Amino acid sequence: MSEVKISAETRSEFGKGAARRIRREDKVPGVLYGHGSDPLHLTLPGHELLLALRTPNVLIALDIDGKTNELAIPKSVQRDPIKGFLEHVDLQLVQRGETVSVEIYVQTEGELAPGGNLLEHVLNALPVEAEATHIPESVTVSVQGLEAGASILAKDIPLPAGTKLGVDGDTVVLQVLAAQAEESEGEGAEGEGAEA
Repeated sequence: MSEVKISAETRSEFGKGAARRIRREDKVPGVLYGHGSDPLHLTLPGHELLLALRTPNVLIALDIDGKTNELAIPKSVQRDPIKGFLEHVDLQLVQRGETVSVEIYVQTEGELAPGGNLLEHVLNALPVEAEATHIPESVTVSVQGLEAGASILAKDIPLPAGTKLGVDGDTVVLQVLAAQAEESEGEGAEGEGAEA
């Protein structure tokens, strides 16, 4: 995983008014915490941060006030519910070689067995533990030929080297549900016949 370098400034103003002023300047208020240190309140460039957050679990190399360099991963991102712009970000301080708990997206490939069955993502993201500088963006699982009633457990998903499951191996991640439409149409026809 590549690092994204972002310059940040420490901030001493807090509250809604200060946050609004920061956002009007196309910047985002944030907090950096971790390793038992006091939370550090930051102002980050909005556009650069938005681009960085397009990569899941991105590793951000922060240049703070041109004096300090820190590595961090995003832990919580708040967006405006209507316009979608960034309102606030929480960043967790990490170190090279450190193991962190994150969630990675589960992607699927292949076609289910014929019959109109549905694939349900019980977990859209899989909790894992990985080295901070080698967090995988996602995992891909084949659902080729799976029939109704089939399920894929967390332990069945191939993980990249150095990544461990953060949940019980028997946790259901994906399952195939039987198509319901035909059954309900059949019941409706029987009901109409009975009424007639």
